[in-house]
Amino acid sequence: MRDLPAATAQDVTTVALVGAPNCGKTSLFNALTGGNQRVGNYSGVTVERKIGTATTPTGYKLSVIDLPGTHSLRARSPDEEVTRDIILGTRAGEVQPDLLLVVADATHLRPGLRLAQELKRCGVSVLLVVNMIDIARARGIEIDTDHLSQELGVPVVASTAVRKIGRTDLWEKLDALIAAGLAPRGPVLWSEPAAADLRAALREADRLIAQAVHTPPHPRSWTARIDGVVPHPVAGPLILLGVLLAMFQAVFAGAAPLMDLISGGVAAVSRGVEAALPEGLLRSLLIDGVIAGVGGVVIFLPQIVNLFLFILALEDLGFMARAAFLMDRLMGHAGLHGKAFIPLLSSFACAIPGIMSARVIDDRRDRLTTILIAPLMTCSARIPVYTLLIGAFIPARAVGPLGLQGLVLFGLYAAGIVSALAVALIARLTFRRHEIAAPLILDLPDYKLPQGRGIVLGLWQRAWSFLRRAGTIILAASLVIWALSTFPLPPEGASGPAIQYSFAAWIGQVIAPLFAPIGFTWEICVALIPGLAAREVAVAGLGTVYAISGGEAALGSVLAAQWGLPTDLSLLAWDIFSPQCLSTLILIRREAGGARWMWIAIACMFALAYAASFVTYQLTRLLGA
Repeated sequence: MRDLPAATAQDVTTVALVGAPNCGKTSLFNALTGGNQRVGNYSGVTVERKIGTATTPTGYKLSVIDLPGTHSLRARSPDEEVTRDIILGTRAGEVQPDLLLVVADATHLRPGLRLAQELKRCGVSVLLVVNMIDIARARGIEIDTDHLSQELGVPVVASTAVRKIGRTDLWEKLDALIAAGLAPRGPVLWSEPAAADLRAALREADRLIAQAVHTPPHPRSWTARIDGVVPHPVAGPLILLGVLLAMFQAVFAGAAPLMDLISGGVAAVSRGVEAALPEGLLRSLLIDGVIAGVGGVVIFLPQIVNLFLFILALEDLGFMARAAFLMDRLMGHAGLHGKAFIPLLSSFACAIPGIMSARVIDDRRDRLTTILIAPLMTCSARIPVYTLLIGAFIPARAVGPLGLQGLVLFGLYAAGIVSALAVALIARLTFRRHEIAAPLILDLPDYKLPQGRGIVLGLWQRAWSFLRRAGTIILAASLVIWALSTFPLPPEGASGPAIQYSFAAWIGQVIAPLFAPIGFTWEICVALIPGLAAREVAVAGLGTVYAISGGEAALGSVLAAQWGLPTDLSLLAWDIFSPQCLSTLILIRREAGGARWMWIAIACMFALAYAASFVTYQLTRLLGA
């Protein structure tokens, strides 16, 4: 290692990645930091922050920040405000970066060049990274990085984030810049650009592209060929429908072997504890509380991983932006801004990032509508409840080439989408009847093969988050339900099941009359109460109340024997609409700007849930099911 006066291996250089959405910024962040990263929120706002550490080949230590995507520092949304404040060093408690890595898409340089011009005036050293250079070269696009550097007045390097060999020049450039000593922070000359300034910057970007970029006369890329079909108004929606059907079929069929393996493991652990401990409270606590509660939820991990595998792969592929384009017209008819599709799509994974994603919507009322309907989308936390109830009452038979259980799951997702759009339409007709929704404007990224490393890292983060919930919130709720279901102990000579004498039975029987018109038993009522903390807890609650520790199959068999189909369908309808996640409700309060909107969301969701369950239960009974 060289002993250079400008920096030593012990110094830590703070590097911030800045760029427009879909420029490959996050892929570059993952490539630089690997698994040495942590995810959280900036203090005071629910804007996600990603920070990682890296070491250059020469040995310089880097603290790398992945800033929220932005086209400009004008900051029209909360996440763009965070990016602006970090870069300018005006955010309390945050360190101003030593170096800005401006990431630009080599196949679409215009936004990156415009942003680099603006960031030059922020008083911080800038390095322009022309990313995805391999795709550009494959299309015959030639970029003169030396000319760009000379004209812009900042160093420029070409890179390919997803390939190790493609990052060699970037590492060398970082080593050279740090070794030579980064320029000291200068005066901030940035001021919010006016529309004329932005147009002038775009004209300058076009001039640089004309001088430094050579493009073949008529490039016919794979992206152009595929986009001849995917955005088609007829073929496109059919392709999207096919992708969604395949995803939901995989949630059941693809996860079954691993679920059986986990179920067998849970049952084996339960039998081992039963054999090792004498009958008593300790054995009941471990088997009926811990194993039945946590094990009954962990078994659904393969299905959740399958769902996220599809979502992450489609995001990497570039299909999600096309899906937003295809859904824009439908969103407009429902009175939603086209940008609302991405937050609502994110809510399929979890309503929390979906609600946070609504910050990209400039209009406050459009953003508020999106926040309020995001919980109606079917998040991954509903999967344990859905698959338990579908597996217990819906036969695993084929309907043509598709499985009936997968089709039912698809129908539940579709019901969430339709209800969300219906609520948005009612809100638009009630409060904004004469307004026209703004059109969706977004860049369609090139198709790229999904990168295994990034997908594996994303799956691990989400699987670990689910397991952490299972070991904390779900475990705590299971223990509470076990205590309520166990105490007080039955009196001497009692002939009925012990749970009939417990606090849980008393609570359930007090509130059961309110839910009797929708077919809920007192056991369901008890399980739903702790389910307010997290949706998955309802499964753990049912496993604990019924004292079932043999996994999904055993619990499903008991439910099929105890309930009827009307009750099952009623509970499925309830779970589509009901508020069952305190974290989501608290986030609504924070993002919407007041508790009033949180209580409105709670009241509306409970009303929708009860009405849907009532209609489903009574209609199913009338039909003789």
